[in-house]
Amino acid sequence: MNQTIPRPEYPRPDFIRKDWMNLNGQWSFEIDQGTSGKDRGLFRADAVLKDSITVPFCPESKLSGVENRDFLNGVWYQRRFSIPGEWAGRRVLLHFGAVDYRTQVWVNGKLAGGHIGGFTPFCLDITDYLENDNLLTVYAEDDPRSQKQPLGKQCRSYDSKGCDYTRTTGIWQTVWMEPVNLLFITGMKNIPDVKNGILALEIAFSGNVSGAVLSVEASFEGESCGTAEFHLTGSSLRGALTLDKLVLWEPGKGNLYDLKLTLKKDGEILDAVDSYFGMRSIEISGQKVLINGKSVFQRLVLDQGFYPDGIYTAPQADALKADIELSMSLGFNGARMHQKVFEPYYLYWADKLGYLVWGEYGDWGMDLSRYEAVREFLPQWLESVDRDFNHPAVVGWCPFNEIQDASKNFCMENGDLVLQPVQDDDAVRTVFRMTKRVDPTRPVIDVSGFFHVETDIYDSHCYNRNVEEFKQYFEAFKEGGQPYVSFNYSTTQKYGGQPYMVSEYGGGFYCPGVELPKEWEPGRFATQQAFMEQYDGLTLAMLDHPNICGFCYTQLYDVEQEMNGLCTYDRTPKFDVEAICKINTHKAAIED
Repeated sequence: MNQTIPRPEYPRPDFIRKDWMNLNGQWSFEIDQGTSGKDRGLFRADAVLKDSITVPFCPESKLSGVENRDFLNGVWYQRRFSIPGEWAGRRVLLHFGAVDYRTQVWVNGKLAGGHIGGFTPFCLDITDYLENDNLLTVYAEDDPRSQKQPLGKQCRSYDSKGCDYTRTTGIWQTVWMEPVNLLFITGMKNIPDVKNGILALEIAFSGNVSGAVLSVEASFEGESCGTAEFHLTGSSLRGALTLDKLVLWEPGKGNLYDLKLTLKKDGEILDAVDSYFGMRSIEISGQKVLINGKSVFQRLVLDQGFYPDGIYTAPQADALKADIELSMSLGFNGARMHQKVFEPYYLYWADKLGYLVWGEYGDWGMDLSRYEAVREFLPQWLESVDRDFNHPAVVGWCPFNEIQDASKNFCMENGDLVLQPVQDDDAVRTVFRMTKRVDPTRPVIDVSGFFHVETDIYDSHCYNRNVEEFKQYFEAFKEGGQPYVSFNYSTTQKYGGQPYMVSEYGGGFYCPGVELPKEWEPGRFATQQAFMEQYDGLTLAMLDHPNICGFCYTQLYDVEQEMNGLCTYDRTPKFDVEAICKINTHKAAIED
C-alpha cells in the first residue's frame, strides 16, 4: 500500500478481506452553497470541479487543504479510478466510512445510490456502471440548522461557541473498494457465551447460499482452539462455535481471538474474511454491573473525538490509539464516546487494550418532538449499533444525551437563546426498546443525564464543584433513599433500583491567561493544586459510595474554546498524570 495515501490502513479492522483499494487522497472538489449543482450537471461524466481536497478530511479541516468553516450547504467530489485486471469477473463494492449528511453517488455520470446519515457507513455495488476508465462523483448536502438531523457537537451558529465546535461536512472517513463474488458474506454478529464456552454466530450472505459450506476457525495467539463447519441453506446462518480454550476479555486485558471464515461451494472458495472477537459477559446484579461475573466500577472519561487539524477525523490511526493510552495513563478504564460515532479504529484499539466504551450517537441538533427527526434518527442509530455490535469493548449503548423537558426547551448559551432537544417519552421508549431488540446482550441508558423513561442503568449529570455539597447530594442514597437526579421531572424520574452512575461531573477550567465566557468563570481554577484538591474530593465521593457503580469525568482534553480538559487540545497533560491516576484507581466500594 502506498504510504503517501492519507489514512492508508484497512478501514474495517474487524471484517478484513485480502483484496481492496484505498481511494483516499486528492480529489477534485467544489462547494455548492446554492445546492444547484445537480441543475448545473455537476454529476455528469464531463463535469469539471473548480478546486481540490484531500480525502478523507472534511473541508472545514486544515488537513483537507480547504479549511472553509462557513456553513457548507452542499459539496461535490470527483475522483478517477481504474479497476485492477485481477478483479475481472467479480463484483465491485464501493464503501464509504462516513459522509455527512445526505449523500448521492454517481459512477460515470450514472446514479449508483445514496445514503442518509453523517455517522454510519454505506456500501454500493457499482459493477454495472464500470468502464475501463471511471469517474466517481459524490454529492453531500448538510443542513445543521434544520433541527431534523442528528448533529452532535457541530455548531449551529456561524462560529464555534460554548459546548459546540467546528462542523463536519461531506466525506470524513475512508473511501475504498473491494472485489467479491456473486455470493459473499455481507455481515456477521458474534455473541460470546462465557458460561458455556461458546461463540454464537449470526451470519448473513448476499443471496441464496444453499449447497455452500461455511468453515469457521478460532485461534488464540496462533493456537487453533475451535473449528466448525456449517452446511448452508437460504441466505443466513445461526450457529455456534465451541471453544477448546477459554480466555476472557477483561478491563485492561484485551485478550482477543482471531476468527477466520471461509465460504466454499463445490470446492471453490467464494469468500474469505478475517475477524476477531473477545469472550466476556455483561450482567446487571442489583446495583452492580458485572463483567465476567465481577463488579467493575466504570471509571470513564468524556471523549468527544475531535482533533485540531482533522476535526472529526484523526490525522493517523495511531492518534486514536494514543487517546486511549493517554486516558488509561490517567487511571480511567473507559470512555463515553460522546455525541459521535467514532472511527472503527478507535474501537479496534479499545478492544486490543481492554478499554470500556459506551456507544452513543450525535443526537444533539434534533427536535425530538418532530416526527421527521425521529424518522431520520432511528435507522441511523440502529446502523451504528449494528456496525459496532461485535466489539467487546462496547459495554453499553446510549442513544440520547441531555434531552430536556419541553418546559425547559430554551436556554441561554453565551448570551444567545438556543433550542435544545425536546423530551418525547414515546420516542425515547421506542428507541430504547428497539435498541434492546437489536442487542439484548448489553445494558442501554435511554437518555444520559436529565431524565429517564425506561432504562437499564440510572444516571445523572452533576456539575456542582463544591465537594461537600456534591457529597451531600448522594448521602440519602447510601441508606436506600432516592439517588440524585439532574432535574426533578416527576412524571419520568422513577428510580427502580437499577445500577446508578454519575455520567458527567467535574468540568473545571484550568487555562491560565485565557478569557472565558462569564458563565464558565465560576468553574475556573487559579492553580493546579486547587484543581487537584477538588478532583480528589469529587472523585473519591463516588468511588467510596457503596451504591454508585461508575462515573464519567468531563473531559479528557480541551476541544476548541471549551478548555475544561485534563489535557490541552493537542493532548498535553495539564496536571500530574500519576497523581490523577492514583485518585482514579482508588478501590471502589461497590467492587468485589
